[in-house]
Amino acid sequence: MANLELDNLTKRYPGVLSVDAINLSVEHGEFVCLLGPSGCGKTTTLRMIAGFLEPDAGEIRVGGKVVSSTRAVVPPERRNMSMIFQSYAIWPHMTVRQNVGYGLKMKQMPASERQSRTDALLKATKLSVQAERYPSELSGGQQQRVALARALAPKPDILLLDEPLSNLDASLRGDMRFEIRRLHDEFHYTSIYVTHDQVEAMAMADRIVIMNAGRIEQIGTPEEVYERPRSEFVARFIGGSNVLKVKHLGGNKVDIDGHPLEIGQGDFAGPGKEMSFCVKTHDLELLPGQDRRAGNSLPGIVRSQAYLGSHRDYIVDVGQELLIAAPAALNLPTGSKVAVRFNADRCRGLAH
Repeated sequence: MANLELDNLTKRYPGVLSVDAINLSVEHGEFVCLLGPSGCGKTTTLRMIAGFLEPDAGEIRVGGKVVSSTRAVVPPERRNMSMIFQSYAIWPHMTVRQNVGYGLKMKQMPASERQSRTDALLKATKLSVQAERYPSELSGGQQQRVALARALAPKPDILLLDEPLSNLDASLRGDMRFEIRRLHDEFHYTSIYVTHDQVEAMAMADRIVIMNAGRIEQIGTPEEVYERPRSEFVARFIGGSNVLKVKHLGGNKVDIDGHPLEIGQGDFAGPGKEMSFCVKTHDLELLPGQDRRAGNSLPGIVRSQAYLGSHRDYIVDVGQELLIAAPAALNLPTGSKVAVRFNADRCRGLAH
């Protein structure tokens, strides 16, 4: 039986369908990321799971028991869930130790047991040295670890995380991604993590749930959603794919502005029908000149380029604009005529 089940879960606000009849099953001990742009419904979904919002339709079940429906909602404090917010929400007047042990004190755990559990969490989150300090004396990363330790202290069945790294700088975010995943693997709780950052989702999740306009676009492992997107939205959102509008010629051949191309995988619309295909920026080869003998290529014009150290990003007009990640040593000025070669095996048809 799944640890957490969302069954046709729906939430409406005046004039807005924020969450549109979504279905999701999460196994015990699984790390699932809800990923999508602002306003896609991911945080609303998380708040319904936590019990802070009531659904307008559908159910939430934990261990087979209904905790939210249109008939009744189990309050947050009775769900055995912990939630971590963007702002950390740790008590500024309490030391690290007091913050971590606060939930255990509220549960009236015996003092000796409370101290043992608190010490174990301080060690696990690498905060033992900072145990008697106050939040104002800590770095952002340390404050986030305090929030994690406090959330884990009561041994929740489910840990909910709402963009917890958004207030950290880039280097700290990288460190904390691995820290959160390490703690998840050590304590084996179920994690539901909300983010708009695909790197966070790819680095931590067992499965990614990609949301758009209140609906689930695709669910899969990081590799599945990256390598095999099922829609234009997923292709653009994960991995920075180019999406081109083409006509299906039949088989694995398509036409773009009178130029035939081969596509090696995906869904096809049917001969004569319009469709799209996606290809990632680093799976395109940029060649000086417009020699069509390059094979499976399109002629284009360089519109702009940017030097980024490890590579150059080019905008190339092939009748539709392409973003291409090319070797840094390839320095072509704006206006250059080029050929763009497509690796058919890395092009994926999107019939819908």
